[in-house]
Amino acid sequence: MKKILDKILGGVLVILMAINVMAVLWQVFSRYILQNPSTGTEEIARFLLIWIGLLGAAYASGQQEHLSINILPPKLEPENRIKLMIFINILIVAFCVTVLVIGGGNLVLMNIELGQNSAALHLPISVVYMVIPLSGILIIIYKLNEIFNAKKYLL
Repeated sequence: MKKILDKILGGVLVILMAINVMAVLWQVFSRYILQNPSTGTEEIARFLLIWIGLLGAAYASGQQEHLSINILPPKLEPENRIKLMIFINILIVAFCVTVLVIGGGNLVLMNIELGQNSAALHLPISVVYMVIPLSGILIIIYKLNEIFNAKKYLL
């Protein structure tokens, strides 16, 4: 399942990045060459950067490429290293559940109730914020996979 999720998430990130590059290139071209700046591309680039950043963090977490301080684990015995990894992943899951999924979900619901739209695209802001709980769910899936396969990851 992890390989499928990696492929899908990696593909989505590539597509979002390609769209973002095209939007920024069009913004530069229309502003400096055509002397008539496009109104929506700046907002598209800003929203895509949010999505790329949060989904990229989930992807990096799944690849175990996220930022970490690696002083203690090498000094531990393999069994204690596994226990430490499980404990750290439980803390990450707890953070993702409370802050990203619950907090981000409440933010999305609040913006749905308010009916707030973006200035240029008139896109519901809740769509932009939807990536917060989504990335939290993805990180939780990756971390639960690491917890259940802890011995395989460290040995």
